[in-house]
Amino acid sequence: MKFDSIIIGGGIAGYTAGLRSLEAGLKTAIISNGQSALHFSSGSIDLLSHTPTGKVIRNPAAIFDKFIHEFPEHPYSKVGKETVFESLEWYKNLLTTAGIPLIQQDNGDNHLRITPLGTLKSTWLSQPYIQQLPMRLTEHTIKRIVVVQINDFRDFNAKMVTDNLMQVPEFKDVEITHVRISIDGFSGLKRNACELRSIDIARILSNEDEVEALAAKLIAIATPDDLVIIPAITGNGMGLSVLNQLYALTNLTFHEVPTMPPSMLGIRLEETMIDLFIKRGGMLLRGDQVTHGDMAEDHGELSLKRIYTRNLETMPLTADNYIFASGSFFNKGLIGHHNKLQEPVFDLDMNSLEARNTWYNPQFFAANSQPFLSLGIRTNHVFNPMLKGKVVNNLFCAGSNLGGYDPIAEGCGSGVAISTGYHAVNQLLQQRMVNANSQPATNHSFA
Repeated sequence: MKFDSIIIGGGIAGYTAGLRSLEAGLKTAIISNGQSALHFSSGSIDLLSHTPTGKVIRNPAAIFDKFIHEFPEHPYSKVGKETVFESLEWYKNLLTTAGIPLIQQDNGDNHLRITPLGTLKSTWLSQPYIQQLPMRLTEHTIKRIVVVQINDFRDFNAKMVTDNLMQVPEFKDVEITHVRISIDGFSGLKRNACELRSIDIARILSNEDEVEALAAKLIAIATPDDLVIIPAITGNGMGLSVLNQLYALTNLTFHEVPTMPPSMLGIRLEETMIDLFIKRGGMLLRGDQVTHGDMAEDHGELSLKRIYTRNLETMPLTADNYIFASGSFFNKGLIGHHNKLQEPVFDLDMNSLEARNTWYNPQFFAANSQPFLSLGIRTNHVFNPMLKGKVVNNLFCAGSNLGGYDPIAEGCGSGVAISTGYHAVNQLLQQRMVNANSQPATNHSFA
């Protein structure tokens, strides 16, 4: 099978690249091995929360030029400020139009969201029922916080959230309490309610009577002046209709927090992107995995000619260009062996050959992040990877398999994924244009 563009990986970088490719009119396929890290995510989009040296960033746009000057190996430095912000605006509009509004601060600041631990984390874009607290937290207007515990639901601990929020100095004058409520639909279950995950409760709440019963219980414990923290147990990629209905019935201010996996907030993003990709004509090979590919050398540069997958092992796939968004160590896009780090599909060059004891900090909870998180595939300035020191000119890397940044400590994982996936497609489009212009003109003269 022949495509214009094949994307290897089904995370946020892969679907960004896939949707951007379809938008550009390219015949596109995505090969996805299974569930992505979005099932573990907050459902918010981080842009840049901290510098690699740990300095807090309030307004990413205001410091961006200085940032890329100080940290030239960071993926943002290769993408460039204009494309980073263009790609995030494109992504925000794409998801909002598809029914998952992504909202940011009017002044361009990051905002703080409350996490499942009851701590505060900086982010850039959030879904509608995430209460966006100001970076200058003393400016908050919260008077009372009510944390809701669902009886028999183990994947959220309201008391822990309450206890940790009480430790926030800026909340010293805020009344913070937690209450327990039940969901009526649990009583008719054949299985133990303690075994339920968030996605199981979401199915129960697809029943309108259950939503109305839950609304009545919420009204009894909170007022419209309160901030009501609830575990994310409603809605999926089809939209936020249940939460909208709860709001209409209660007029309460909700703040969703992700639970133990699966995270409904992350699933909404993933399912929406999948739905868009398929409806716009993309081919999704889900549950398959690229095993290897054939390279050919021409004038000192390499090209990827074809790839092979686990399910289509005797039927290679070919494309003019490939985008490699395979993920990092979490989903085996990168592997750590005893004496080396490896990219397992093509054995691409890594950005570190140092001794193993430099990959990690012996103190797991040390203030400095773990060094291995910033390791990845060695690429040139347009994210073409290297293989034994030679550029693979029709393969572009995107997302967390790139080196030069720490997505967790710097709070930039989804921002890098979106901007590099978007940028990779821009690069291959430019390459296609150059190749088309370099083709000799056809002589139609019959003289």
